[in-house]
Amino acid sequence: MKCAVLQRRASLGLCNGFLVCLPCRFQNLASFLDATKLASPVCSGCSARQALTGLNTAHVLLLFQSTYDRCPLELVRCIKHILYTEQRLVREATNVSTDSPVGGMMDSMSQKYQQINQAFEELRLLTQDTENDLRKLQHNQEYFIIQYQESLRIQAQLSSLATLPPADRQLREPALLSKRATVEAWLTREANTLQKYRLDLAEKHQKTLQLLRKQQTIILDDELIQWKRRQQLAGNGGPPEGGLDILQSWCEKLAETIWQNRQQIRRAEHLRQQLPIPGPIEELLNELNSTITDIISALVTSTFIIEKQPPQVLKTQTKFAATVRLLVGGKLNVHMNPPQVKATIISEQQAKALLKNENTRNDSSGEILNNNCVMEYHQTTGTLSAHFRNMSLKRIKRSDRRGAESVTEEKFTILFESQFSVGGNELVFQVKTLSLPVVVIVHGSQDNNATATVLWDNAFAEPGRVPFLVPDKVLWPQLCDAINIKYKAEVQSNRGLSEENLVFLAQKAFSSSSNNPEDYRNMTMTWSQFNRESLPGRNFTFWQWFDGVMELTKKHLKPHWNDGAILGFVNKQQAQDMLMSKPNGTFLLRFSDSEIGGITIAWVAENPNKAGERMVWNLMPYTTKDFSIRSLADRISDLNHLLFLYPDRPKDEVFSKYYTPPLSKAVDGYVKPQIKQVVPEFTTANPDPTSGNQTYMDHGASPAPVSHPHTYGIYPPMSDSMLDADGDFDLDDTMDVARHVEELLRRPVESQWGGQQS
Repeated sequence: MKCAVLQRRASLGLCNGFLVCLPCRFQNLASFLDATKLASPVCSGCSARQALTGLNTAHVLLLFQSTYDRCPLELVRCIKHILYTEQRLVREATNVSTDSPVGGMMDSMSQKYQQINQAFEELRLLTQDTENDLRKLQHNQEYFIIQYQESLRIQAQLSSLATLPPADRQLREPALLSKRATVEAWLTREANTLQKYRLDLAEKHQKTLQLLRKQQTIILDDELIQWKRRQQLAGNGGPPEGGLDILQSWCEKLAETIWQNRQQIRRAEHLRQQLPIPGPIEELLNELNSTITDIISALVTSTFIIEKQPPQVLKTQTKFAATVRLLVGGKLNVHMNPPQVKATIISEQQAKALLKNENTRNDSSGEILNNNCVMEYHQTTGTLSAHFRNMSLKRIKRSDRRGAESVTEEKFTILFESQFSVGGNELVFQVKTLSLPVVVIVHGSQDNNATATVLWDNAFAEPGRVPFLVPDKVLWPQLCDAINIKYKAEVQSNRGLSEENLVFLAQKAFSSSSNNPEDYRNMTMTWSQFNRESLPGRNFTFWQWFDGVMELTKKHLKPHWNDGAILGFVNKQQAQDMLMSKPNGTFLLRFSDSEIGGITIAWVAENPNKAGERMVWNLMPYTTKDFSIRSLADRISDLNHLLFLYPDRPKDEVFSKYYTPPLSKAVDGYVKPQIKQVVPEFTTANPDPTSGNQTYMDHGASPAPVSHPHTYGIYPPMSDSMLDADGDFDLDDTMDVARHVEELLRRPVESQWGGQQS
């Protein structure tokens, strides 16, 4: 009994055996078997003709070369489509659900691509049909002109009879009159036929142009716009927008079909001019010519696109790059006279005026160096593009800002423009395209606020908007999607923000205490709440705090975040509730609420001031500056009172692979300095007896045994508590101790202990 896969294959005319023959792979290439014209044996398990054994390999190569040499991507697409169809049949036969997002999307894309390819095939057949009709019309018209010339010759003969004697005239005139009547009747009938042919041809061209418009709308207004939208989301860290090869192949097919139809319409006009016949055809041809010109103009201007966008946060006096591409350049032979592209920076208002076709000639908002580039044709890829590699924004001219708007909220755009001709200067096109919005900064300190403007614009811009309008407020779940994508991209991690993390962020954004995610589903966040108004009791905005977390994690905490060692998005009260139910020495890592780009360690331990009472301690937050001195893993290793990472993982099990290897022994009488972190109140804390770790005091550099920290001479007096009012340690004070140790250890051994040579 055949399996379901084979039955499905048989129902579609595919091979029903596991050895799939070449003709079955190319079943939708009707020309394949027609071209071979061989009676071949069947392949294993199927009734299809097997061309593998009977077909000469060299002939196969020549066949494929002649068919696909000029369009190899067509062969690739065909094979991919056939393979995808087989994979889908396998999934269906094995009851693999295609209702999943991925499976459904693949089926949807395959169906969409199939519809586009079917439309192209229909256009090809229509164009071929009109070409045949045009040739037939031309042949009939040429024969009509010959017969018309014959009628003129007969008329001339009749006129010449007047010079003949009456007897001769009476003898010859009846035959000539009869012949003239026959020819004129034929001419009248044939003129009506020619007029009908012309009208039929015009109607067919109208049908072709309607289908062309529909196909062009799908490709330019759907597929290309979606690609541009993916490109914009990729600017926020979304998935790559994908290549342009398929889009270019579609656009080139459009260009080729449009140009063929345009040439046909021009030839039909020429035939009408050769033989004017009264009727509506002249008006129809003018309308067709105008329509086809509009279609090709829309295609050319829409396919002048930015393949690689310039940076959206653009710093003055800094080199940047961009690439523009004309998707139909190779097919229209634009590269025969390579056009030059110019880049200009313009303001939001200038961009609006440009789209309204208002006169903006020579208007710019700054000066870009190296802003001219010639488009180059790449033979191997068939692409026509201009690569701006060394542009630099020399200066920027800002407009008057409104209200609370800052310089990092002002949007500009890079305008790329060019001019080229097609068809031997038959048509001349002025093409322009605008980059994604650009925020210009002059100092790195403006980067985070500029990034907020770009993030909001990329995430919430609507297609076809007026430059560069965005909603002032968005639903919280929409913002969550945007910042989650941004976070994963910046940290370069597959571990994004969990629902608990997003609840924490909602609490921070809305000053709420609710732990229920549903409470935030319909809440909206305004731009002002996002990055204009400071959080309650703080001097920074929600975005500035979140951006600081991303920056810290990206630079110093990425491996620990990927390992799940950092809870991060937990407030002080939540940390206390979580830790109080755990054994002493349990700790967790959370991002600081009070400092941008800070992370703190919270742990549970005994209260030294009250016997039998336990409390949660919080170190002053670490920042990028601290981790440039000593890593997080090494700091955790130094603190022997930290035993278990919440909830119950031994710290060495989590962090030991990131510890810095021990320093080598002294060489040439010098002791290498080493920084160690110490928390004074916990320097003598007993470590986990199973860990085998020594206390910090056991790592001391003094040769004499030390039994109590206050007898360790390098420490300054510690009569004052190093805790702040909230029970947080001041890291700066503890670092002073470490620096003091480092300073002493840098001195020659002789100066400290006197018995050794330096």
